[in-house]
Amino acid sequence: MTNNDIFKKLRVALKLRDDDIVKILALVDFRISKSELGAFFRKEDHPKYMECGDQVLRNFLNGLVIHLRGPMPKKEETNKPKQKKSNE
Repeated sequence: MTNNDIFKKLRVALKLRDDDIVKILALVDFRISKSELGAFFRKEDHPKYMECGDQVLRNFLNGLVIHLRGPMPKKEETNKPKQKKSNE
């Protein structure tokens, strides 16, 4: 199964449109146009077909996690010194 097949199946299963996928990829600062995206979903024998690389699929999956779960909460920076346990 190719990256294109995986991408297509996720798109159908999650009922995503091209606009949704572009926004999901933007969540991880990955920019792609709708026409570039459309090339991934064409049949392999189409002249404008483009193979989906690992980087595109990886960024889509990372963006999908953020899209579904929300962004990671920022860790609170605490300047409190750690308490030492006394052996008394």
